[in-house]
Amino acid sequence: MQAYCVKCRKKVEIKGARAITMKNGRPATQGVCPACGTKVFRIGKA
Repeated sequence: MQAYCVKCRKKVEIKGARAITMKNGRPATQGVCPACGTKVFRIGKA
């Protein structure tokens, strides 16, 4: 799964992706950017 890295300014493959639920109950995927190590986040079902 891919997400947009704000630091690298490009779409990257999520490393260590895990499914989470946001406060409002919507599903999302969270992980880290393999290039810079910044947290990346994608809203929606995995």
